[in-house]
Amino acid sequence: MTDHTNAHAMDHVILVLFENRSLDNMLGHLYGPADGKIFEGVIGKDLSNPVPAWAEHQPPDGSGVVRYHAATDMDSPNPDSGEEYFHTNVQLFNTLDDHNRGKMGGDVTAPWNAPAPHTKPTMDGFVTDYISAFIPQMDRQPTFEEYAQIMTGYLPEDIPVLSGLARDFGVFDHWYSEVPSQTFMNRSFWTAATSSNITINHPVSNFINGNTAETIFDRLEAHGKTWKVYVMEPCPVSFAGLIHMSRLKDKFETNFAPFSQFEKDAKEGTLPNFSFIEPNLFAGHGDYHPAADRAMVPGDVVIPFDPPSSIMAGELFLNRLYKAYHSMKSETGANIYNTTLFIGWDEPGGTYDHVPPGDVPPPDPNAGPGQCDFAFDRSGYRVPAIVVSPWVESGSVYNDEHRHTSMIATLRKLWNLGDPFTARDAIARPFDYVFTRETPREPKDWAAINARPAAEYHVNWEYTNHSLSALGKAATPGIIAQLKAHGVEIPAEVDTPGFALTPQIAWSLVELASYHLFPTLAPSKKSIDSMMKQLKEQVAQAEQAAKQQPAEVLAGASA
Repeated sequence: MTDHTNAHAMDHVILVLFENRSLDNMLGHLYGPADGKIFEGVIGKDLSNPVPAWAEHQPPDGSGVVRYHAATDMDSPNPDSGEEYFHTNVQLFNTLDDHNRGKMGGDVTAPWNAPAPHTKPTMDGFVTDYISAFIPQMDRQPTFEEYAQIMTGYLPEDIPVLSGLARDFGVFDHWYSEVPSQTFMNRSFWTAATSSNITINHPVSNFINGNTAETIFDRLEAHGKTWKVYVMEPCPVSFAGLIHMSRLKDKFETNFAPFSQFEKDAKEGTLPNFSFIEPNLFAGHGDYHPAADRAMVPGDVVIPFDPPSSIMAGELFLNRLYKAYHSMKSETGANIYNTTLFIGWDEPGGTYDHVPPGDVPPPDPNAGPGQCDFAFDRSGYRVPAIVVSPWVESGSVYNDEHRHTSMIATLRKLWNLGDPFTARDAIARPFDYVFTRETPREPKDWAAINARPAAEYHVNWEYTNHSLSALGKAATPGIIAQLKAHGVEIPAEVDTPGFALTPQIAWSLVELASYHLFPTLAPSKKSIDSMMKQLKEQVAQAEQAAKQQPAEVLAGASA
């Protein structure tokens, strides 16, 4: 029988990373002064952002500002806010270069809306950036009601799973993302304490070919610890695998599995020491991500688009994960008494937060500036972070400063994994101080956690520009390159500059690539021949459609 003491609270760790939400956006209303807790939220604060003078639709009350307020729907911000480094600069410092106004992605140029060195973030550029990013997505300026949504956050009753776990266990109110930019960088910091000087998602080939840094997975193997990456179905690829391709490609067949396997392993007590959980980041979100690029089309036609952009899809997946954790009852293997569930985020994704991030050391002090001339000397801003364990006192709030590399720092400390990976995790504070209970709180005494009902998501290819996530679009060119590298003869058109690569084709390419890259994640009911036939038919249809109306070119899409 397992020794039920808090010294074994992290014999096993489950880490799940969700997408693109700030602390204020998700948990800002979690506690207020009346709750008697020290929590850096939004209740009782008069928070606002100014509206730029060039905005066509000024606030109707004449105040010139948008005040923080509660969200009124489950899929805001819609369309998506800017995520890249140059958008985050505007959000944190309100420094929008005139020549970058109304531009996104590859159209943004130096000096990247960067602030002067050593400038303290003012956290007052979220409205400015949202209006600017709205223009290229919607081909017009937003109304006041449309841009005001960037200054919103959810109430606890809106998100009963996330808020319920935060209240029943422990929540961190000063957990910062590592990079003031996008997904790939911050996910890489969670697992390698660096992004190899890469600042934005595009092109994904930078990660596939250039991110050669040692990972936590490498270090675990070197010290006799076990690990596995579990991916939410039906996603046939792992973004951790893509980000760390050079390091992990030989492990794709043995250490990557669908999430249904996690549920089986959790029930049987056979989870590895470190379980890394990925929601479906490619299509049909279960990751809390805002609307993929846009859920509307020019002309103000609103497409029924709830599950893929709605945070309710994230709630459903987190609830599924928590139920699997809650039921871990093995007497000899992994169980709730020796397993900690950690719920984290990659980055805030342009959603509003009022707490300025600070300076940090570059992971490699000798590396010099990276993409977009960024020196990696500033961190990103706050994201939600929750720790679930029977050894955590219910209602705990942790006010100490942490960043993503605190996970690596904690594992190095508790599992004797050796020296720091980089200068970043060398200064990160471990969080093992959270296990304060001398006796475990039994599962029967935990609060009842249940997600709100939500429709199951099915890709609607009638609206293919809106069925694939921004991350999916960012990853597709790299998928094409990997297929070619494996000698797969894909239709030549898909790799031709200017070809209208629809999300439907991209999804087929990803499913095809899974057989060569992630065989354990590949769709079992499809053969390679049938998928190749389907792909060729889709390419022919896309060419025909392009003659009538140009489709979106994924390689140029923003992520």
